[in-house]
Amino acid sequence: MRVYFAPLEGITDYIYRRAHRRYFPGVDRYFTPFISPAQNHVFTHKELRQALPENNAGVPLVPQLLTKKAEDFLWAAQGLADMGYTEVNLNVGCPSGTVTAKGKGAGLLADRDSLRRLLDGIFAAPPTAVSVKTRLGTEDPAEFGPILDIYNDYPICELIIHPRTRREMYVGPVHLDVFEAACSRSRAPLCYNGDIRTAGDIHAAGQRFPSAGAVMVGRGLVADPAMLGEHDRDTLRRFHEELCAAYCEAFGGPGSAIHRMKAIWMFMLDAFEGGRAYEKRLIKAKKWPDLMALTAEIFGSLPLADRTGERAVSPLFREGSFDCNSADHMI
Repeated sequence: MRVYFAPLEGITDYIYRRAHRRYFPGVDRYFTPFISPAQNHVFTHKELRQALPENNAGVPLVPQLLTKKAEDFLWAAQGLADMGYTEVNLNVGCPSGTVTAKGKGAGLLADRDSLRRLLDGIFAAPPTAVSVKTRLGTEDPAEFGPILDIYNDYPICELIIHPRTRREMYVGPVHLDVFEAACSRSRAPLCYNGDIRTAGDIHAAGQRFPSAGAVMVGRGLVADPAMLGEHDRDTLRRFHEELCAAYCEAFGGPGSAIHRMKAIWMFMLDAFEGGRAYEKRLIKAKKWPDLMALTAEIFGSLPLADRTGERAVSPLFREGSFDCNSADHMI
């Protein structure tokens, strides 16, 4: 099963992606945090930094676009195609209120006529292959039946499904039964996304959904960068040190870099047994030397979290049994 690294705004930028690829190979594709093309059809400096091929050398990357206008999508997709990209991803999954209030991301799911018009425009003459990352709907998982019917009318190269609604955000159980039904109904190849925390979860998801060719992992990979390989303290330390040096250089010093590294460490505490006990001290660290002393203590005193045995599979994938060829749970 292929593994994709989901985009996390403010975390998985090009600096993070390059370092992760160097120290922890195994991810098949990385996705950029979304690019939101503006009406003036000019990439911002920040967007260019994220997308430029020279900033992503050696990283198999798919740019993600967030928009509700086909003309803006096609302009940006053409610009990315000119950079050498052969696929772009349409974000129909972001549940943030500031995004959905503008009718973008998961907000597109509230108006299926608008979603169809957008896809009509995009697939009239796309300059690249187009994948879609989606949620199930806005309020009720049952909304996904008609939404999937819409997706099935277009040559989407891959459909990445986070089986929650917009209202559910990232809280509560994912609707595995809805994803199960999509396995037999989707014309596009499927990728599962949602609450993957360990390599055991990836394996279990592959067994429960054998017709899905890929799984997308976000927070789990930031929390455990070595999820797909051997857990080695020295490699994790070198990865951390490279990030520190790269962000200090990119941001002009540790005064700004500390905010990015603290955000990363809020996830990485889970890579260590007892790491969460350091969360309050991490939040209170205001200066670079304080953060470096704290991380040195973590590396020096805490064992890496146990990723073996039954604990390596989260309760989500230990409960129930799903057969993707079953028609008992049709949407």
